[in-house]
Amino acid sequence: MVGLLTRLPRECAEEEILQMLAVVRRGRDTTGIWAEESLGLYIGWIRREGSSPDQAPLRNERGDVVLFFSGEEFPEPGTGQRLKQRGHTIGEPGQNYLVHLHEEDPSFPAGLNGRFHGVLIDRSRSTAFLFNDRYAMHRIYYHQARDTFYFAAEAKAILSVCPETRKMDLQGAGEFVSCNCALEGRTLFDGIYVLPGGAKWSLDRAPVPEKRTYFNPEDWENQQPLEPLDYYRKLRDVFSSNLPRYFKGPEAIGMSLTGGLDTRTIMAWQNCEPGSFPCYTFRGMFRDSQDVLLGRQIAKMCGQSHEVIEVGKEFLSKFAHYAERTIFFTDGCVDVGRAPDLYLNEKAHEIAPVRMSGVYGGEILRRVCAFKPEDTRSELFVPEFRRYIHQTTESYDRLRQGHPVSFAVFRQLPWCLCGVLALEQTEVLVRTPFLDNDLVQTAFRAPKSALASSHICIRLIADGNRALLSIPTDRGVYLNGRPVRGTASHAFLEFLFKAEYAYDMGMPQWLAQFDHALSRFRLERLFLGRHKVFHFRVWYRDMLADYLRDILLDPMGLSRSYIVRRELESIVQGHIEGNRNYTDQIHRVLTLELLHRIFLDKSEKYDTGELRHARLAERARAQAEGGEELIGLM
Repeated sequence: MVGLLTRLPRECAEEEILQMLAVVRRGRDTTGIWAEESLGLYIGWIRREGSSPDQAPLRNERGDVVLFFSGEEFPEPGTGQRLKQRGHTIGEPGQNYLVHLHEEDPSFPAGLNGRFHGVLIDRSRSTAFLFNDRYAMHRIYYHQARDTFYFAAEAKAILSVCPETRKMDLQGAGEFVSCNCALEGRTLFDGIYVLPGGAKWSLDRAPVPEKRTYFNPEDWENQQPLEPLDYYRKLRDVFSSNLPRYFKGPEAIGMSLTGGLDTRTIMAWQNCEPGSFPCYTFRGMFRDSQDVLLGRQIAKMCGQSHEVIEVGKEFLSKFAHYAERTIFFTDGCVDVGRAPDLYLNEKAHEIAPVRMSGVYGGEILRRVCAFKPEDTRSELFVPEFRRYIHQTTESYDRLRQGHPVSFAVFRQLPWCLCGVLALEQTEVLVRTPFLDNDLVQTAFRAPKSALASSHICIRLIADGNRALLSIPTDRGVYLNGRPVRGTASHAFLEFLFKAEYAYDMGMPQWLAQFDHALSRFRLERLFLGRHKVFHFRVWYRDMLADYLRDILLDPMGLSRSYIVRRELESIVQGHIEGNRNYTDQIHRVLTLELLHRIFLDKSEKYDTGELRHARLAERARAQAEGGEELIGLM
């Protein structure tokens, strides 16, 4: 979805919508334009190839309520039947029930459960509003210009029509270098921001929306904590009763299985028919990891098939392709270190178009912290840019204040983890039961004792399928539901885990020099692949060395205003020679360099015949597909 709220003439507004659609359309996507001229509201929509045919737009029987909705919503069982009983026409399957929820519930979209964004137009009231989920996990970008408010599911759509945004936001870039993400709704582009979670912005008056919310995190933060036993029972009941919602729909579902607790909890409670729930695990190029070894056992115990998807030589031979697509698809909100995710999820789609995952379970139930400011090699950057990096620590410390679950779900997830989700969802539809509204609301009531260990998750698995506890966790911490810290097996697995980190991206410089002196023995092969799938330290050093030189050491890469040239040359050469480890720094500067080349350096293309030709082709496609017939129906 792309859109604008404007005082521009209709012809100009539609031309800009077509330009935005041309940038984000891929393959055989279906497109269309909707004009609500009385409000100055124009919406362009794209329906991805293979998606449900009723996703855009949804209308009630009278045609006076129109809903553009992107994402997935997981309603209470019987929602459609209840709406039918109240006289609404509900098609099956699909999401057209959503438009009727607005008619029944004045607080809409407060009752929705899932990751989504959309625009609702109610002609009977001459109103319209832009909304998203309360976690802001289904992103909407926006930019406020003098005479137009722009919004889009992808930032590149706004870049295509707003030349003033085609430069780097230095504060967002400094936060990215330090935390691997921009904070507080910023992006890497000047003047482009991310819609905050729980938004319900009124689009009634062009060109500035009225910023409202339908959800306040304090409503959950102010709940009374439960006693340990009551908390566990509440959590178990919510998880077990709501889990089946995430298995609805006509698409085949595959399980992205690991050796940890969260995916195992799903397997323990979702008792699928044998052979009906294909499982798979990602593998590195050196050996079967603990995730692979344990995932294979878990799938077998549950009577399901299991496949291994390897990232190795094929991916590395096409790294440039995957790295650039990663930056393009996510608008630079993940670094190139996540490029293997794109490759792996392409392969996962061949197994099933929907990927069930245990993602976010650790962050919500066990307060796992996925990001924090890192001590970067500050000499790599000029002093003017360095100050933005240093400011990030102060911002982060301030943002960590308050309720820990609020930090996890309303800050950590939408800022740090949302980009990975956006990347994966270019290939598969990712689902997780751990972002269910009822479950997250319950997690806010956890007693402090529930955060001290993984005991709650172990109990959940035991109550669902106790036999799964006979398989240890990937780091050997639990066996048969009991902690086994201090045993020889746990000590050995913990040693391998830390050794792999030390021989991979976390290798300290002194060890890099030692390892280089003994390079002919290839000591890293003793450790790599036992827990991790990606091995960028050795990839950058060996297989990707020429690519790094071509991108970072050419005149364009060395000329960036925020980079100290001699330091960048030293970092790249030192890493390639093998006597230094600068994996993290290379991730960051390579990402920023690709961001320049894909979005900023080529900004002139938006004003040339290249994009004008694309717009004309887009108009012809829309007319041929019937999408543009929506214009003029107002």
